[in-house]
Order: sequence, then C-alpha cells, then structure tokens
Amino acid sequence: MVNLLVKNRFFLPLIYVPLILSLAGLIFIFEASAVKATSLFNDSFHFFKAQLLWLLIGINLMVVFSLIDYRKIHLIALISLIVTFILLVIVLIPGIGLQAGGARRWLDLGFFNLQPTELAKFSVIVYLSCWFSRKAKRVFFSYVVLISLLISLIVLQPDVGTAVIVFLISMIIYYQAGMSLGNFVSLVILGVAGFFLLIKSAPYRLNRLIAFVDPSIDPLGIGYHINQIKISLSQGGLFGQGFGISRQKYFFLPEAHTDSIFAIIGEEYGFFGGLVVIFLYLIFVYRIYHLVRLTPDILAKLLATGIFAFFNLQITINLGGVVGLFPLTGVPLPFISYGGSHLVISYVLLGILLSIEKRVKVS
Repeated sequence: MVNLLVKNRFFLPLIYVPLILSLAGLIFIFEASAVKATSLFNDSFHFFKAQLLWLLIGINLMVVFSLIDYRKIHLIALISLIVTFILLVIVLIPGIGLQAGGARRWLDLGFFNLQPTELAKFSVIVYLSCWFSRKAKRVFFSYVVLISLLISLIVLQPDVGTAVIVFLISMIIYYQAGMSLGNFVSLVILGVAGFFLLIKSAPYRLNRLIAFVDPSIDPLGIGYHINQIKISLSQGGLFGQGFGISRQKYFFLPEAHTDSIFAIIGEEYGFFGGLVVIFLYLIFVYRIYHLVRLTPDILAKLLATGIFAFFNLQITINLGGVVGLFPLTGVPLPFISYGGSHLVISYVLLGILLSIEKRVKVS
C-alpha cells in the first residue's frame, strides 16, 4: 500500500493531513486537559494517553479497511445499521447509558466509553450508499421511515447536533443517487418542521438560540460557554499568547479539550494559527472532493460523497459554533478534538476512501 501511495502523490494529503492534525491534536488535548486531568485522575497525561491509544487503533483500522475492496462493504452495511439501532436504544436505558451534562450518549464498556451516535454516522453512509447504488428510485417512503427512526433515537439522548448531521448526510447521499426535486423539497420541509418541533418541545433549545443571538442575556448561565470562547479567541490576537500560555483552560472554558479545542488553539496561536488549521482542512476536503469526481462506479461515488459530507459538516458546524456563526451543538472537530469513538470512525472512513483511491486514475 505504501508503494502505491508514493506513486500516486495526488492523494497523499488523504493520509498526511489527518495524521498532522491528529498529532497536533494530541498536543492541544494535553494543553487543554492537563489541569482537568490532574484534578480528576491525578495524571496530567490521562486524556493524552487515551487519545493516543485511540489514534493507534484508528490508524490500524484505516489500514485494514484500505486493504479491503470497498465493493465488499455491503457485507457489513446491514449489520452495522442493526447494531447502531440496538446501541441507540440501549444507551437510553437508565443505569446503562452514561449521563453527563443532561445527555445520555455513552455506553461504559469497561475499558472505554462508546458513543453510538458516531457509529450512526458510519452506518448511514455505508448502508445508504449500498442501498441507493442498487435501487435509488421508489424508496422515498422507506428512506423517510428509516431516517426518522434513527434521528428520533438520537434526539432522545438528546443530541440535536448529531441528528442534524445524520439527516444532512443522508440527504446528500440520496441527492447524489438521483433524488427527484419533489422529494428533495419534501425533505427540506420535513427537516424545517422537525427543527421547529424540537424547539417547541424543549424550551432550553429556544434559550440556546436566544443566547446564540445575544450571549450577554445570561452570561453566567446559558451564555457562559460562548462568552468564554469569545474571551479565549480575543486573547489570542494575531499571533497568540504562546505555547502553554492559555488561561481559559484553567476551568474557565467548558469542554476545552473536546468541542471547544479550537478556542484554545486560537488563544495560544492566534488568528494565524487558526488559519493554518483551517487551511489544512481545506486541503483535505478538496482531495476528497476530487476523489468523488474520479470514482469508478456509483457505489464508490456515494461512499465518497457521504464521507465528504461527514467531514465537511463536522468541520463547518464545530468551527461555526466556536466563532459564533452557529449555535454550539457539541460536535467534535475531526482529528483534533478528544474522543475515541469519533476518531476511530474518522479513520475507518478514511480507510474506505483509500480503498476507493486505489481503483481510480488521477487526471
């Protein structure tokens, strides 16, 4: 595989950029979590070591999936979807699903915590790609039922950010498969209606929207997180405070090593440091986009499109939330944020891209 990648230099960023971001992420995770890790576990390297372990697992799984012909992915598509539904139900059971911050999103498997919603993203990409590659027409009703059930289980956790991502990924794959304009409009209407229904059913979501528009309304409550992010970014200036100088990581900024890690990057490395990270992401997603154009068959095109949507949505929603363009949703930043489930799934999807890449000709 190494020889193949050396010859095909165009796709090297598919590996290099994620590895660079992951290694940088390890540094940022240690930077942002050392104080918290010392307080909770008496080990400043706790989160660093956990992320390093998951990075090694993810890289190994990436190699495995890159060596498997992507056309055999249908063998696990249905199994993956069934397992996802089972886990999404189990995580909602009190006493089994771990609860944190008012949400029940994790399963304690002893040696690690599994987040089923990350598997849901993988399952949607793989299952819908296999399904639509064989039969894209006359499946609208079945598609709506399937996605509605899946999103409902995710919203019950609650995890609206992931629900939005799963819905948009499914729509993009369906559109690439040849969805009619009428079905597309219907899905948009259903999505908007569902969004307003979610707001109406839980007042705290409306409060979050209000805090997004004006964080000063409740600076010590619902607006606290976004205010601390703004403080962190504003302290960074153009070139940052310097390596290890962040003050917000001292229990001021919530989720400093997970969803808000870009704020710590901005504080320590400034505007230009943030631009470097964004530039690396742009290189990465552009390579995936170009791969989509070169895919040899419909299954490869749908898989690559779904993965392209996955990374783009994760990056856009996370960064948009941090800089105040979108409400905060708890979506991790790919390859950088702390989180084993998300990191492993990201590398598995990367492995599928590499499997597709082997069978295309670079123009």
